[in-house]
Amino acid sequence: MRGTGFVVREGNLIATNAHVVTDITDPEMELVVRIGQGRSQSESRLRPAKVIAVSKTHDLAVLRIEGEPFPALKLANSDSVREGQTIAFTGFPIGGALGFSPVTHRGIVSSITPIALPAGNASQINDKLIRQLKSGTFNIFQLDATAYPGNSGSPVFDVTSGEVIGVVNMVFIKGTKEAALSQPSGIAYAIPANYLNQLIDK
Repeated sequence: MRGTGFVVREGNLIATNAHVVTDITDPEMELVVRIGQGRSQSESRLRPAKVIAVSKTHDLAVLRIEGEPFPALKLANSDSVREGQTIAFTGFPIGGALGFSPVTHRGIVSSITPIALPAGNASQINDKLIRQLKSGTFNIFQLDATAYPGNSGSPVFDVTSGEVIGVVNMVFIKGTKEAALSQPSGIAYAIPANYLNQLIDK
């Protein structure tokens, strides 16, 4: 289990993060997604999938699945999102360690902030930050909500409309990566849904 994804558009496309799928480089490896419509594992099915679009800049990927379409989530116009808006996201935190039942976390959009924040000191400057600054920053959603490894690719939805406003892509970690599990910061970030719409429409 590498992360979370969700069905969009006509029901045969899966949205997730680029970092969930782009390091699968073995040509012999078949990409399979587990799609569930209920809480029991017997209600979930495995489907072959193929990556059809990737944006490393926005950390988004779109996969196409074979077979019958599934019910899809509606993507909102994320330009209308405001700070203080109540949201929730559903995913599979900590991979398969908690089983394959989806888990929903609730929170708020606490800030709409540039993805590349200024470094506090020289030790925080790395190649990823430099690439982001060179390519130009864009705004993402900072969430007052606890996310864990495995939540990458989770849909962030408005609790009133149910429409997807963003895609969880990272958490703020205090200290080591292990701290994401033992001492979660309660701060997560999401890519606005409009970037996903743009990627699908390419």
